[in-house]
Amino acid sequence: MDGLLCWCRSGFEPDLAAELTARASAAGIAGYARTERGSGHVVFHADDGAALDAALPWRSLVFARQKLRLIAELRGLSAGDRITPMLEVLQAGGTRFGELWVEHPDSDAGKPLAGLARSFGNALRPALRKAGLLTAKDDHKLPRLHVAFVDGDHAFLAQATPGDSAPWPLGIPRLKMHADAPSRSALKLEEALLVLLDAREREALLRPGMRAADLGAAPGGWTWVLTRHGLRVIAIDNGPLRPHLFDTGLVEHLREDGFRWHPPAPLDWMVCDMVEQPIRVAQRMAAWFAHGWCRHAIFNLKLPMKKRWQETERCLALFAEEAEQPLTFRAKQLYHDREEITVFAGTKG
Repeated sequence: MDGLLCWCRSGFEPDLAAELTARASAAGIAGYARTERGSGHVVFHADDGAALDAALPWRSLVFARQKLRLIAELRGLSAGDRITPMLEVLQAGGTRFGELWVEHPDSDAGKPLAGLARSFGNALRPALRKAGLLTAKDDHKLPRLHVAFVDGDHAFLAQATPGDSAPWPLGIPRLKMHADAPSRSALKLEEALLVLLDAREREALLRPGMRAADLGAAPGGWTWVLTRHGLRVIAIDNGPLRPHLFDTGLVEHLREDGFRWHPPAPLDWMVCDMVEQPIRVAQRMAAWFAHGWCRHAIFNLKLPMKKRWQETERCLALFAEEAEQPLTFRAKQLYHDREEITVFAGTKG
């Protein structure tokens, strides 16, 4: 079979399917999506899987936590010997892999497969090495092999290019809530910085002494994350912040409306996690760039219950148009997001 296997948040399969269909069509690649609501994954069959893989970089996909190139779908696997049919397929392909991940969907139906995935990986890994299909030690320059169980007798074989895929199993960075974090929303910004920026960008764009604004800051989760990188933050909110945020000396709190306030001088960063209609947020974020009030931003768009891909397209198109300057921007539905997506935007040059 040819095409892609993508992991996503359970319940958002129709939105990922709509995105993949629209993006493939725009690239001139014929194909169709196959999924079930609540399954935690989408399979997109394409006439030219290599072209589709190249046309849809992982970082460009909004609703996909992970993007994998399909090798085969195996049904009716015997509990007594799941390894042999997998080896037969992989030996016929002849690809040598640098790492093995055995996974299952992050869904109610998929979570009971965690034990199988763990034990099966321990059994498959030496068999692959004996067959010359897997390096003795992890080699991140070679493709990564994924075995994705969606049931005990049903699995997909797929592969990932390390530089064009999430570097975490299931595309989920496992973050821990810090004891000093003012709220769990801190995890959203921490994940956004990991997923939407690469290591080089984080080093260049998050330097001590940079200045930022946090719109709708209370109780201060996102402000806290920025101060941990040494940024000076103007926290905009009529509500209170956690008192310990001021211990750093990096936080100024202004009790103003985050949707109306703007800085007297340009800032390095603006972040925003306000509850408002996504199209209004997109317009306001665009105004920040059009007026030159910030150079980089991370903001959330709270999506409706239906037609979320269509609303995403509409909001991102309006943002790009009304920002009135060329921008680098990426959007993802993160693991710590719910009915929303997170957007990074930055000026070029």
